Amino acid sequence: MKKILTLVMVSVLGGAITLGAYKIFLEEDHVPITTSSQEQNPALNYVSHSNYSKNFNSKDADFTEAADKTVHAVVHVKNVAIGRTPGSIAEYMEYMRTGRRSNQTQRAIQGAGSGVIITEDGYIVTNNHVIKGASELEVTLNNNLTYKAEVIGTDERADIALIKINADQLDYLPFGDSDQIKLGEWVLAVGNPFNLTSTVTAGIVSAKGRDLSRGDQRMQSFIQTDAAINPGNSGGALVNINGELIGINTAITSQTGSYIGYGFAVPSNNARKIIEDILEYGDVQQAILGITGGTLNPEAAKKHKLSISQGVYISSTEDGAKKAGLKEGDLITNIDGIRIRKLEDLTSYIQTKRPNDEVQINYLRNGSEKITKVKLTKFETFVIEAAGIEITNAGESFLSQFNSTSGVKIYRPLSDQMDIPVNEFIITQVNDQRVSNVEDVKEVLKDKAPNQVTKLTFRNKQGQEESYIFR
Repeated sequence: MKKILTLVMVSVLGGAITLGAYKIFLEEDHVPITTSSQEQNPALNYVSHSNYSKNFNSKDADFTEAADKTVHAVVHVKNVAIGRTPGSIAEYMEYMRTGRRSNQTQRAIQGAGSGVIITEDGYIVTNNHVIKGASELEVTLNNNLTYKAEVIGTDERADIALIKINADQLDYLPFGDSDQIKLGEWVLAVGNPFNLTSTVTAGIVSAKGRDLSRGDQRMQSFIQTDAAINPGNSGGALVNINGELIGINTAITSQTGSYIGYGFAVPSNNARKIIEDILEYGDVQQAILGITGGTLNPEAAKKHKLSISQGVYISSTEDGAKKAGLKEGDLITNIDGIRIRKLEDLTSYIQTKRPNDEVQINYLRNGSEKITKVKLTKFETFVIEAAGIEITNAGESFLSQFNSTSGVKIYRPLSDQMDIPVNEFIITQVNDQRVSNVEDVKEVLKDKAPNQVTKLTFRNKQGQEESYIFR
């Protein structure tokens, strides 16, 4: 009997040692990521937020109500675009060898993203890049009902688009006030990453007024969040704990293309203004303050003997700002009672306004605080298709750099092929007619025949002019 008991004890002990050794030396300490399909049914692994929720009471840490409100108002947007692609390996090899596309076949290329229902009769806001180039748009609701959608209007610079489906009595999200959100505030990101519908992730507001411009002069002020955002989340909702829409998820910063902790959303106040413009005017009404300048840095503050190191320093003024008395050297500190710490704060607020709106500016001049009211003017652009560039009006101070009293400014090239430094040239003539503003250019080109060339005269800062013909 003793021998049997001894044998059992040795067996148990040996098994325990073997299991322990396996746990210590062989078993991996991470959970593998699996891709679900109809054939697979992987176990789900949940992330605990107990380390965060302990700092909040139960009401603050409860995301269930906001999530339930949001998932029914966030849709899956499928973009079907027609592109020319090789239809076989032989066709592909021929294309790679010769570069000719004659043997290629038209195929439907499908992309996907998210959208947010903002009215019960089917208006949906999404990103412009989600629907760009679509020959067909398909929207799937959270209840799996599918509708065809039409594009109502877009704003490429802000990456916002408005689309519409024929439906009624839909769940929709109310707009929140994105100017009132605070750093550290809880937010939810809702969308369809990797075609996983109705996905909710939680995080906080990591930063406000984040500038993601990359040389294209786009001055968009983003909300930064650490709520997980991945491909497919584009156009989805960023909501506060009350289920109010405070942003449209738009971009991530990643070396891999997937989420690494940084997500960015267009503020809801900016998106709402764009949508209202599209519905009321048919296009976006962009307003400008009429200044050039930048964020004040400590070196500039010291140079100009300023006691503060935050604000927007004015280097030149035009239009409404000039009429209101603002001058070079002034430091803007507040607009309509909103603290301005950097250029992105100013830009973000102005983007919520329209031409002819009036704003109150608090600024410092020679150490004294002053207040003035500025009437905003319209920011106009026009695309000269033949040349592949977008132009805008040029103010007096900008024209003076070219020793000219007329001309239009090159706002941006539309392709890499047009390698034109935007601040080194102005256009003074179009088809041998002198132009002073965007309207002049439109007038010259309005009756242009399809096969007619476009002649542009460029002027540099040395006063030299040279003409080029574009076909």
